[in-house]
Amino acid sequence: MATRAGAKEKELRREILAAVKRVVIKIGSGVISDHESGRTALERGLSQKRIRSYARRIKHITDLGVEVIVVSSGAIMAGRQRLNLVRSTLDIPEKQACAAIGQSFLMRTYENFFDKQGLKVAQILLGHDDLEHRKRFLNIKHTMEALLERGVIPIVNENDSVTVDEIKIGDNDTLSANVACMAGAQLLIILSDVDGLYNGDPARVPKNAADAPQLISHVDRITPDIEQLAGKSRNPLSVGGMYTKVLAAKKTMSFGIPTLVVNGLDGKILDRIFAGAAVGTLFWSGKTKIRDRKHWIAHTLKPAGTLTVDAGACRAIVERGKSLLPAGVVTVEGKFEFGASVRIVSDGSEIARGLVNYSSADLERIKGMKTSAIRNLVGTAFYEEVVHRDDLVIVSS
Repeated sequence: MATRAGAKEKELRREILAAVKRVVIKIGSGVISDHESGRTALERGLSQKRIRSYARRIKHITDLGVEVIVVSSGAIMAGRQRLNLVRSTLDIPEKQACAAIGQSFLMRTYENFFDKQGLKVAQILLGHDDLEHRKRFLNIKHTMEALLERGVIPIVNENDSVTVDEIKIGDNDTLSANVACMAGAQLLIILSDVDGLYNGDPARVPKNAADAPQLISHVDRITPDIEQLAGKSRNPLSVGGMYTKVLAAKKTMSFGIPTLVVNGLDGKILDRIFAGAAVGTLFWSGKTKIRDRKHWIAHTLKPAGTLTVDAGACRAIVERGKSLLPAGVVTVEGKFEFGASVRIVSDGSEIARGLVNYSSADLERIKGMKTSAIRNLVGTAFYEEVVHRDDLVIVSS
């Protein structure tokens, strides 16, 4: 972790940019809201000026031969503006109504300004089910590929008009990380309303004070300490804050994709990034990416239950790359069916995730049992492994 960008890091950023052929740019609600209106955050609405500016900047990026996918927040914000709903709290039907009217207004605004730059755009609305089901996941991936091959910029948002909290992806930082991994991008840029990750809370100390927190220029590993530094957003338009950006970066880093968190209120920030300026916070470890399917298991599927395993099973999984056998399962939590995603826990810490070959009810019957006894008990439904190593991903640090 570094607080200032040195010569070595600047060279690292140049190497990353040289390899970029496809970039995902996440634009937050706070970035494209109208900060010049003098209104409160909930009253601002969509800024035509900012979207026009980003259309120009993205055109410059495409002129460099880089394919661009945009993940844009702002539908609910735009809907608030159209429906004049400026209360701090909205119930679920009101949020969904705002999303329904706001999404069309948001896309019309993007289409208008991108068209003036000679760029075509396409709307893609996603829910968690679209990412969780492998066939739908691949269909979305193929659609994006077809659009990019034809020079069309996909503009992605969560389908907020029909999703509720239980089935939401949750925030567009997470969505942008999933999209970057799905699309095989070489860089994720998250445009926020702050400069990046600081080593303290910059809101509590004057910027010019001697003990003012410093911007962290490079994070090469996301530790619990780094996660603690990331606070919740103070912007009522935002869902996650810096914490969700750090978690998004954690996902992309595991897949071999660097993430930059920068201040999108700087209208020239994209120009500065592609000119090689050391702006914002770079999250990048340089680790080799894991296979697409295993990334999907580890970071896209929502676990339906938890399996606690004994010390022997933990060593076999983590140290020797073995499958999880029934004999190593101590407790089963949750209700799930064959093929569900589960957390695998040892001594209170999550060590892996995987897809189970048994339902929770069957696992309750066979946990702790030897293979020969299980074969006699379950007959034709027998699987030697609870989770096969091909369906298992180590997630412990």
